[in-house]
Amino acid sequence: MKTNISKILKKERAIFLAYDQGLEHGPIDFNDKNVDPNYIIKIAKEGGYNALIFQKGIAEKYNEEIKKSKIPLIVKLNGKTNLVKGEPISNQICTVEEAIKLGAVAVGYTLYIGSEHESKMFDEFAEIEKEAHKKGLTVIAWIYPRGRGIKKHSKRELMAYAARTGLEIGADIAKIQYNGNPEDLKWAVKSAGKTRVIIAGGIKKGDSQLIKQVKEIMECGAVGLAIGRNIWQNKDPLEITKKMKKIIWSEIKNEKK
Repeated sequence: MKTNISKILKKERAIFLAYDQGLEHGPIDFNDKNVDPNYIIKIAKEGGYNALIFQKGIAEKYNEEIKKSKIPLIVKLNGKTNLVKGEPISNQICTVEEAIKLGAVAVGYTLYIGSEHESKMFDEFAEIEKEAHKKGLTVIAWIYPRGRGIKKHSKRELMAYAARTGLEIGADIAKIQYNGNPEDLKWAVKSAGKTRVIIAGGIKKGDSQLIKQVKEIMECGAVGLAIGRNIWQNKDPLEITKKMKKIIWSEIKNEKK
């Protein structure tokens, strides 16, 4: 099924500004400035991001501002808080139809492979993917190994398994977490086949560490990053964005040499 993936990729590269942490982590990640979604939309617009990632509530309440920014919208269709412990599960809280009405060009869904509840999430994802692809929307799978099932498995194996899962279930893009080992990431990207791989930004890092990691990620064959805290917690989000974009798109020139 042909999707509109070109709306969120530029020359097969991407940097998405993620802001779904308010549900997943609570307001602990925010300060007086970045707690305001308008601040995030402003960064995305001025920084020239490929897309914004929001849960449905922000996508609805700030829909006018998002549309004015002209930054493509990715709506996250499932979510959970971090208050409930035990085997992880994240159920659907927004439909594909709702996402389309909000102006989304792509939808995202988190799968926790290794959780005893993974089959329930697979069932939901299958229905979402079928409907989204029928409507021409790009489908992004957040794939994170979690739960008792991942014990005794190496970080290399689990990262590659996450990437391969994206290919096997038909995701257009697999969003995975980088374990910090470039050789492992190269294998994970290869394991994903024709499914594009983007890397989660993760916890706040120092600028030099972040830039080093972005270089590694791009050299390993990922198409880009979905990054949040390392941008909107940064004292100069536009400057760090500029540095990251230069690396992400410079890799295209390097490939042609």
